[in-house]
Amino acid sequence: MTQELVPLARKLAVPYYQNALPAHDQFHASRVHDIARRLASEYEGAVERDVLFAAAWFHDIGRPLETAGEITDHVEWGAVTAGELLQEEEVASDRIAEIQDSIRSHGIRASSPEPSTPEAKLLFDADKLDALGAVGIVRMSCILGEQSGKAGDKIAVIDDSTISESITTNLPDISLLRDRARKRLELLCTEPGQRVGNARWEYIEEFLDQFRAEIDAKR
Repeated sequence: MTQELVPLARKLAVPYYQNALPAHDQFHASRVHDIARRLASEYEGAVERDVLFAAAWFHDIGRPLETAGEITDHVEWGAVTAGELLQEEEVASDRIAEIQDSIRSHGIRASSPEPSTPEAKLLFDADKLDALGAVGIVRMSCILGEQSGKAGDKIAVIDDSTISESITTNLPDISLLRDRARKRLELLCTEPGQRVGNARWEYIEEFLDQFRAEIDAKR
C-alpha cells in the first residue's frame, strides 16, 4: 500500500503548492515527508506509514489559498480536499479518514485538535521540526516577511535589542525567531521528534550566539 498510496498522494498534492510562498511550498511538504520517514523508523510502536507519508504531502495544500485570503482555515480545507481527491481515486475510506485525522491535528492554533494517533503525532512533529535548525531559521524568517507584507508594516526588526544601547523600537527583534522556535520545540510529542528537535535547537543557540556577536561588532 505504501508504494501505491504515497506516490499517488504526492501526485495529487504537488499541484496545490504551485503558488505557495517559500515557507510552505512543495519543498516544505517534501521535507516534512522525509522527516516523517526518519521519525517513523525510530518510533517504538506500530505506524501506518502509508497514512503518515500521504498526510505529509497533503498537510499544507490549503496554505496558498489561506495566504491569498481565499479561505480562513487551510488545515480543515486541506483535510476535506485531500479526502475528496483520494475518494475519486477509490482509496479505502478508512485510509482516507486516517489521513484526514493527521492533517487536521498538525496545526498549533487554539482550535487545533490534539494529535492522538501515532501517525498524527509523527506528522505534527515532522512539521514542527522543519521550523527548527538551519532550515527552520530560514523558514521562520520567510514567514515574518510574509506577515509583514500582508500587514503592510514591519512585524519585527533584524537586530537584538538586548545589545543596543542607543536604538529603541516597539517592534519585536531577533528574539521573536527564538521564541517561535522554542515554542515548537516544547510542543514536540514523540521521543524521536524530541531527540531531533533538541539537536536542531543546539544549532539555533549557536546561530543566535553568532548573530549577537556580529550585531555587537557593528556597534
